[in-house]
Amino acid sequence: MPSCETVIERYTLPEMGEVWSEANRLEAWKRVEVHALEAWETLGIVPEGLAATVAAAPCPTPEAVAEREKVTNHDLAAFVDLLSESAGGEATAWVHYGLTSSDVIDTAGGAILAQSCHRLIPALERLLEVVKDMAVEHRRTFMIGRTHGVWAEPTTFGLKLASWCFELHRDLERLAAARAVVAVGKVSGAVGTYSHVPPHVEEHVCRRMGLEVEPASTQITGRDRHAQYLTTLAVVGGTVERIATEIRHLQRSEVAEVREGFKQGQKGSSAMPHKRNPILAERLSGMARLLRGYAQVGLEDMALWHERDISHSSAERVALPDASICLHYMLVRLTDLMENLVVDGERMKSNLEGTNGLVFSQAVLLGLVGTGMSRDQAYRVVQRHAMDAWAGKGHLRDLVAADPELDLPGGVLDSWFTMDRVEIGIATVFERLDGLS
Repeated sequence: MPSCETVIERYTLPEMGEVWSEANRLEAWKRVEVHALEAWETLGIVPEGLAATVAAAPCPTPEAVAEREKVTNHDLAAFVDLLSESAGGEATAWVHYGLTSSDVIDTAGGAILAQSCHRLIPALERLLEVVKDMAVEHRRTFMIGRTHGVWAEPTTFGLKLASWCFELHRDLERLAAARAVVAVGKVSGAVGTYSHVPPHVEEHVCRRMGLEVEPASTQITGRDRHAQYLTTLAVVGGTVERIATEIRHLQRSEVAEVREGFKQGQKGSSAMPHKRNPILAERLSGMARLLRGYAQVGLEDMALWHERDISHSSAERVALPDASICLHYMLVRLTDLMENLVVDGERMKSNLEGTNGLVFSQAVLLGLVGTGMSRDQAYRVVQRHAMDAWAGKGHLRDLVAADPELDLPGGVLDSWFTMDRVEIGIATVFERLDGLS
């Protein structure tokens, strides 16, 4: 199973780095070997007490395995040699009895992937909690809604956050499903026929490791499982990037509606002292690209020759730990970003007022249709006045009010230029958000 060999320390948080450490991998290998011996003991094949002896023996160190691998050119074989020597006595004959390398590697790997999910899921739950609280706080923080980067209709910052909440919740479901898929093991021997190891051993080992049994394993567990894991991480990373990209846009100087927190002594640029850049959001956007690359690796690893080859092995040593560590970092850092995000409600209000009422053009269109005007005629009228508003010739309300062909009461016009319909309309979303668990 892959170990943390490539991801840089800058993005490795301790709790996930520990999961993918070489020491943790070797400990997981040892557990599989010990549980297999326990099962053999219950069958009367292995001398009683041998499993306990091996369990009590020191686990080979990463350094020792690496040194022995220079001789064996096989990391699992090097590990088995050293574990047998560490336990001594009869263990030298019985450690790894009836097993093939993948029995140990893939079963330990399933346990490590499950551990990885146990770090990712709480991190995602925490992020969802923070974003949900912010959504409720900013339910009535009105702002411009934009499509294609252009003013559209009024919305609220809370509604924007609410949409992120539901996506994050779907991501939680995706991660839970991925965990169930990868938390499997196999101890069925070479090519998966159980010729030299009975199903009882597999069942015992997987139960003790907290895993399900791969129902038909060839010589390895199916790599569709790992592909699902990596593609799930990429999808969650896509959600992180969606949020980060929005923050980057809203922090642009011309918009300036939100901005990342800025610590005392922090520098935004080595050259320009005024700079406050969305550096964390940009970093997260970049890391999401890595996750999509690792997802491609997982998909490529699915098609192996016959019962197995090892073309997947070298790729997994990089993709699985790196993707796990990257996403964990992204979730934790995005949580930090959101907790320290500066939301400028006054700037949102100012930007909204600066549209000269253009964000109410649909309300005016529908209002005119309601007076009996055809939709196309109403559209042309509103569009003409909207273009004048764009050109700085006045507020859309005033331009419509001054149109002699319309002769609209002031109260009717006022009802079209109000935030009330937004506040009333989004109530349904927040009712759904309240029920999100």
